[in-house]
Amino acid sequence: MTLFSRIVGTGSYLPPRRLTNADLVAELAAKGVETSDEWIVERTGIQARHFVVDGVNSSDLAFEACKQALAAAHLGPQDIDLLIVATSTPDMVFPSTACILQHKLSQLSPQAAGIAGAPAFDVQAVCAGFVYALSVADAMVRAGNARRALVVGAEVFSRLLDFNDRTTCVLFGDGAGAVVLEASDTPGILATDIHADGKHVGLLCVPGHVHGGQILGDPVLKMDGQGVFKLAVGVLEETARTVLAKAGLQDSDLDWLVPHQANIRIIQSTARKMKLPMDKVLLTVAEHGNTSAASIPLALDAGVRAGKLQAGQLVMLEGVGGGFAWGSVLFRY
Repeated sequence: MTLFSRIVGTGSYLPPRRLTNADLVAELAAKGVETSDEWIVERTGIQARHFVVDGVNSSDLAFEACKQALAAAHLGPQDIDLLIVATSTPDMVFPSTACILQHKLSQLSPQAAGIAGAPAFDVQAVCAGFVYALSVADAMVRAGNARRALVVGAEVFSRLLDFNDRTTCVLFGDGAGAVVLEASDTPGILATDIHADGKHVGLLCVPGHVHGGQILGDPVLKMDGQGVFKLAVGVLEETARTVLAKAGLQDSDLDWLVPHQANIRIIQSTARKMKLPMDKVLLTVAEHGNTSAASIPLALDAGVRAGKLQAGQLVMLEGVGGGFAWGSVLFRY
């Protein structure tokens, strides 16, 4: 029997602290940094974002999103035999955030302890991380190496931001999203497509690292906004067409596009190139900002809980981020 994988549950979590543009503008003004709500909205479409408070880490956000996804799938942690976390903001250098999350999930109940022993690891592909993680999980399920997987995107990007740089600090937020992937004899995920090109590493990076107990380099986010925009719109169209071709489908077959929520202009450009009306695009960028690896599952869960996604619809996920890494996943809901 041919095995496929299907998404059978989604979940998400945003930390309670919500900052509107007005809130952030006021905080920046106190630091002598000038910007405005109008400037932010015009260039990005972002109106608000969520930030964690001290002591809250990526695994904490992931834990809440996973509980929602498991409940939606009517499963418990003991039913999961693969756990993958996409993150660029891990709790520690090591062990993986996935291992930390696994332990937290194992303590939900006596039965939940059954998740211990399942493979758990992180994937680091920045804003394309969730697409990468879902592609890996799909391959493992189809190969028979897992029956049910939790795939999570979780970030605390607020801790990587330079709040003296108005071109980057207004863009990002914190959050987590998760899906439960289950083996099935009917197709769910139809095709995946992932790529990377390291020659673009300087366009978007955090060039600091730990050495001898000290931070070497600059541990805050650096971005060439124009360079990122030009690259993103090209590779997103390319991967979208590639994944559709792999499945033998066309632009017009799509019911929903769930893009990485980085910038409304990039999203609009991609939709325009694919001749897709914006009412077929799931958008959360206005309220969430760019939550990196968490943005796609956050948007997907928002669409599911709003009743927008219906059984049998064709859905495309796509993302692009530092590396540069990019890719897409096509599935039937």
